[in-house]
Amino acid sequence: MNRPFRILGLGTALPTHHIVQTEAASFAETCLAGQGGEARRSSTLVQALYRRSGVKTRHSVVLNSSTNGTAATQDFYWPSDTEQDLGPGTAARMLRYETESPLLAHDAASRAMEESGVRADQVTHLVTVSCSGFSAPGFDLSLIDSLGLSPRTARTHVGFMGCHGALNGLRVAAAFASSDPNAVVLVCAVEICTLHHQYGWDPQRIVANSLFADGAAAVVGRAADSKHTSSSDETSESGGHATGPSLAVIAHDCCVIPDTREMMTWRIADHGFQMSLSPEVPDVITRQLAPVLIAFLARHQLTIEQVGSWAVHPGGPRILKAVADVAGLTDEQLAPSLGILERCGNMSSPTVLFIIDELRRRSAPMPCVVMGFGPGLNVEIALINH
Repeated sequence: MNRPFRILGLGTALPTHHIVQTEAASFAETCLAGQGGEARRSSTLVQALYRRSGVKTRHSVVLNSSTNGTAATQDFYWPSDTEQDLGPGTAARMLRYETESPLLAHDAASRAMEESGVRADQVTHLVTVSCSGFSAPGFDLSLIDSLGLSPRTARTHVGFMGCHGALNGLRVAAAFASSDPNAVVLVCAVEICTLHHQYGWDPQRIVANSLFADGAAAVVGRAADSKHTSSSDETSESGGHATGPSLAVIAHDCCVIPDTREMMTWRIADHGFQMSLSPEVPDVITRQLAPVLIAFLARHQLTIEQVGSWAVHPGGPRILKAVADVAGLTDEQLAPSLGILERCGNMSSPTVLFIIDELRRRSAPMPCVVMGFGPGLNVEIALINH
């Protein structure tokens, strides 16, 4: 990428209702009622894995009410009667995705648009990101309608790339903006991960059930040296929509770690999408990340010690600890990632944008390294600065 991608506005959105982790663990046990196994030992396993997740609350579209003194309720999943009862089929889950994804997308994108001051008719490109569902027409076309974007807006979808998908979306947006000085790009990442709750006693799937949540985030931006003008140019000078100093995506990098293909997977099954996450992933990160990170920073005349802040995707506490061990990070430096994990869970692709939003609200020091991991095993890195 030759030209930095300037972020003009950033918006986030969560479903209305949330569940605390202790209630989520009890719900998981209910779904496992007919799945066999020794009840007390199985209950202990679920409770232990949910406690270790680092999550305290999560938002989900399947919840009917928030936790105001009573347990959250839902009617999408049911207690299993037999080991063959694995919950709703994939078609039912995708119908719910088709209904819910446009709503979250609109909330996040409209907030990003409002903050940026960019008018709907000024958006030239729309990049959407999701790995938790598919439909056509999808939420990209819903955004064109609900935001009033031009019917000639160029659409690109980044699909099924996992938790680093928003970084891939930003890379695509930066390429559009770099090649066209008139381009104004809206990036919107939406994930509804709780539609893929898995029944059964497989520890890897229980871990995934304990971590994942729903959310959306959007960014409006253009090339940093673009001559294009928008209403944001006038409003920002008078203390308008932007929150703190604007940020720019300076550079991207990625690396597939050899011989790790099956360590993290995300596959379509008959009863939702199934994730596998090998317990070896944190150790692989500890061994393999340093040369990738050091080389990336060196290309931009930086060392690890010169990085002002970190937006590390919280794939789980052990993954965050592995990155901390490699980069020598303190709990304070990881606090934005840990905080989003605790309050919102792992929302997959939008999560790093939630962390960037948190960092700018804190006026965190720059430059910032943004990092995520996904199936491959793949590492995506971005560098942002004022």
